[in-house]
Amino acid sequence: MTIRSIRRSAGILACVLLLSPAVSTVAAPLVEDRQLEHVGEFNGKAVRYRSTIETITVRDGEATADLVVMSHVADGADPDRPVLFAFNGGPISASLYLHAGALGPKRIAIPDDLEADPAGFEVVDNPYTVLDVADIVLFDPAGTGLSRVGEGTTLEQFASIDADARQLVSMIDAWSRRHDRVDSPKYLLGESYGTLRAAAAAHQMQFHEQKMRVDGVFLLGQALNIIEYAQRHNNIISYVVSLPTVAAIAWHHGKAEAGGRDLDEWLDEVRLWARTDYLTALFQGQFLPEDERQRIARQLQAYTGVSAEVLLREELKLTKDEQRVELFLNEDQVLGVYDARYKGPRNPERPTAATDPSGITAPAFRRGMQVLLQEQFGVREQVDYKSSAEGVGGFGGWDWGRNKSPFGDWPYMELVREVMLDNPDFRVVMGHGHHDTATTTGASDYAVAHSGWPLDRVQSVYYYGGHMPYTIEASLKQFTDDLRDFVGGAR
Repeated sequence: MTIRSIRRSAGILACVLLLSPAVSTVAAPLVEDRQLEHVGEFNGKAVRYRSTIETITVRDGEATADLVVMSHVADGADPDRPVLFAFNGGPISASLYLHAGALGPKRIAIPDDLEADPAGFEVVDNPYTVLDVADIVLFDPAGTGLSRVGEGTTLEQFASIDADARQLVSMIDAWSRRHDRVDSPKYLLGESYGTLRAAAAAHQMQFHEQKMRVDGVFLLGQALNIIEYAQRHNNIISYVVSLPTVAAIAWHHGKAEAGGRDLDEWLDEVRLWARTDYLTALFQGQFLPEDERQRIARQLQAYTGVSAEVLLREELKLTKDEQRVELFLNEDQVLGVYDARYKGPRNPERPTAATDPSGITAPAFRRGMQVLLQEQFGVREQVDYKSSAEGVGGFGGWDWGRNKSPFGDWPYMELVREVMLDNPDFRVVMGHGHHDTATTTGASDYAVAHSGWPLDRVQSVYYYGGHMPYTIEASLKQFTDDLRDFVGGAR
């Protein structure tokens, strides 16, 4: 397989691996509503709180879903205390990654040693979660977690951009009414495809027939301009905006020529070069003078660790997947898709799309979720908690609207812009891991630059690590501190 064919076969799949198919059969709610009281210390503050698991039935036309909702709410929470509604991506996956990795009172602790045996990862207390300043509600869409579609409903009835968001909005409305939190500040935290859901849901909340309060969205691993991640051969912008990510990967593995500088300082130089010299060179294509072509190739090699010979052969268009294969080709190893700090044996038949060494952490999240169910919510019986849905999702039956695929030019950023114009208090945070090849920091910066969003209400934050940077304890602290400032109204 040539590098060019790798680009074409894997460039799209890399962005939808978390869009893994999955969903459920019709079933009654799998657990009874229950609530346990706890005391924990979060951000140095002792908090009494209740962990509640409850079923909320939502309706969308003739379709119904029994959503099993988990929440952590401080005792005596007043109406002015913020509520954070959090969810992962897919479509369609459950919220166990955010829940067991960052937001729950307990978390799965993943060591910094990337070669550590995942079977030894422990579940520990999580002092970083934001329960000191906000209540937390986790959303598992129908067909994931313990949530199921109602009798006479198929999962396909919820399997579209708009219907999926309506399901979330209906849950928020019902939960808020049930718990007397209709007027509480409300924030949405979406990860991966969850960022698209957050944009669509915020728009529905803002322009609901009976307007619902929504104060902001935190978009982690944002994919609103997902078309810029796909790296189609003639989309030169996609190569420019991916350069900071492939440079950060090379820096981590000691393959970049950074002159001993720290990552953040060096990436400022990379970003500037990407949008000036590199963009200009790609724009010229075959009209680029040969001496300039050679100069650009040498500089790209210094930034990315990939040889100038390969870069010239690929017309200076280095894809993220090409770097994942090329950087340790002599060791027959490939880098991770969702966290390129990881490396593992290369599958010679499918060297990129089917190979993701960073996927070794997935069983640990499932184990962490089981501990949360047992210790936080008192669910000690065996339950079928689905980490993702079966049969619908990704390219397999999801309705992406008029574009027919997630990589069409769907107006997610326009949805957010309209909310911001109508709601002068609405704020946005765009968050990314430096080593995530699925959703990249440069594409996020490009999205903000062309969004039309009021820049005084937008913040971009970057973390060491991949698609789930909270697997690194230092990045978890940075992420939850950013989240704490966000829901507290600070900048």
